[in-house]
Amino acid sequence: MDIRSQISMVFHLDKCIGCHTCSIACKNIWTDRKGAEYMWWNNVETKPGTGYPGKWEDQLIYKGGWEKQDNVLSLKGAGKRKGLSNIFHNPNMPVIDDYYEPFTYKYLDLIESPAGDDQPTARPVSLITGDPIDIKMGPNWDDDLSGSPDYARKDPNLANLSPAEQEAMFQLERMAFFYLPRICNHCLNPACVASCPSGAIYKRGEDGIVLINQNECRAWRMCVTGCPYKKSYYNWHSGKSEKCILCYPRIEAGHAPACMHSCVGRIRYLGVILYDADKIEAAALADEANLIDQQLDILQDPFDPEVIESAKQNGVADSTIRAAQFSPVYKFVKKWGMALPLHAEWRTLPMLFYVPPLLPVMASLSEVDNTEQAAKMGDIAKHWDDNWLYDTSTEELWGSIEQARFPLQYMANLFSAGDTEKVKTVIKKLMAVRIYRRWKTVGDISEEKSNETLQQAGLTASTAEDIYYLTSLAKFDDRFVIPAAHREQAIEMLEDTGDKKGSAGFGFKEGTARRGP
Repeated sequence: MDIRSQISMVFHLDKCIGCHTCSIACKNIWTDRKGAEYMWWNNVETKPGTGYPGKWEDQLIYKGGWEKQDNVLSLKGAGKRKGLSNIFHNPNMPVIDDYYEPFTYKYLDLIESPAGDDQPTARPVSLITGDPIDIKMGPNWDDDLSGSPDYARKDPNLANLSPAEQEAMFQLERMAFFYLPRICNHCLNPACVASCPSGAIYKRGEDGIVLINQNECRAWRMCVTGCPYKKSYYNWHSGKSEKCILCYPRIEAGHAPACMHSCVGRIRYLGVILYDADKIEAAALADEANLIDQQLDILQDPFDPEVIESAKQNGVADSTIRAAQFSPVYKFVKKWGMALPLHAEWRTLPMLFYVPPLLPVMASLSEVDNTEQAAKMGDIAKHWDDNWLYDTSTEELWGSIEQARFPLQYMANLFSAGDTEKVKTVIKKLMAVRIYRRWKTVGDISEEKSNETLQQAGLTASTAEDIYYLTSLAKFDDRFVIPAAHREQAIEMLEDTGDKKGSAGFGFKEGTARRGP
């Protein structure tokens, strides 16, 4: 047992309103300078949709992440051999058009143009070349455009859905979408770290945050190819790669990252996870059907005396262990089993987890056969849904999950490596908590039905209350349990090992990688 600590996150997608306040907060603090105009370390995508950069999830194009061959992991599009062959021409790296070419407008033309018959306009010009351009893409360009042929229908996650399922998603009357906020996952098995030829990218031993040493970066941009989430960016002005740093200066000062602090919907949670580093290799090499279970098996109980003892032997501070015991991430991910990683099939073991959206399925619909009963509800021809009645029986409830407006297979392609049962289990729990709270607050559902629903979802009334509190009523300190920083201990250990940058992760550098605090 080799217990380490990791700062981890949970995003509750049922609460995201797509306001992009998080993106603007991050942009204002970290990427408001020349060369970083197109960098969105935090971005909010509309699903279904192609995302940012375009089709970033299609690894047939970008070759990001890891692949398992003969029980050995290798990088899909980077590494020593592949990287050397692509060092001067990398066909798997996104180009500027996959993001958007940074642009501004010639505003002075509005006031300095000579008098004439035509109204002067501010032409768009490229910030890279200075030449006039036609704007074809911009930040959040496909926001809220689900259902459009240009974006939603090109979502790579639709690949294994039947034509009927796809059409059901895009009928105008039933159109549904949800928001997917993304930051760097600060993975346990980061492909960006392994792909960097200059060793500039490293994973901090004390909290697991993945960073790029700007002094060591040589702009090979293999990290851009290696990261399957495309969260490493190239600064065309400075000639360096940059990425989300999880606001580590704020975390060290006891403050939540900017994107989390500013979140209007309060969808974000941050806390410490204790994990067993000895299980990383087995989890990354697991069969695809067991990837989620193996990743969750890495996460350890912070109250277990053996885990605590091993953590202390590795230099994990008592304050960090206490933070892990109150971590909202541990509750959502491990204790309640309600949060799943994004695209676990890429085998990077991401440490950002998502509570899938419940979507518009609040109760199932049973068709009304009695015309007189339907007539009492109003004019049948007025609205298509006048011929339906709500049914909250548990049999119908679980059946409605199967027939949700978003096919379970689509959600599984995102959050459970294609396993629909795992997504279904989470949605059952979300539904059960809502029904339980409806019984308590509205009273139109019987206590017997509420208890039956909880039991079928594998929950108790006490657990449902805890989930409800952390989801709906949690205060700031409940959502962000940030451990006290102990950089002085980390620096002392780095001096002992002779590594001035920090731990390079697990298995990517010899010597110092296994000796981090």
